[in-house]
Amino acid sequence: MNALIVGADRLGNIPDVLQQFGISIAAHVSGRDSSHQRRTAPLPSGIQMVILFTDFLGHNVMQRFREAASREGVMFVCCRRSVCALQQALGKRITEDCGACNGNCKSSKRKK
Repeated sequence: MNALIVGADRLGNIPDVLQQFGISIAAHVSGRDSSHQRRTAPLPSGIQMVILFTDFLGHNVMQRFREAASREGVMFVCCRRSVCALQQALGKRITEDCGACNGNCKSSKRKK
């Protein structure tokens, strides 16, 4: 699954955590640029998830990317930029969206 990361200047060990969930980073936007507050452009192609780091984003930036994800039918996760918060948010979100696999995917087996 390809993800767009929004927020934070440096990701630290976040890519390692995402790898555990089968998620790769397709693009990373810091959210600092003022054009991100007014961004109404579509998300980059091939994005299946948007991860918003709330402790590094202004309200307008977060709202714009949430709207873009909703408009395009892309799953989004909001959490702080910490390993624990990200693991909890992804675990909840992936488990919620996992109904189609009948519990046979890697994330379902990890949760049992």
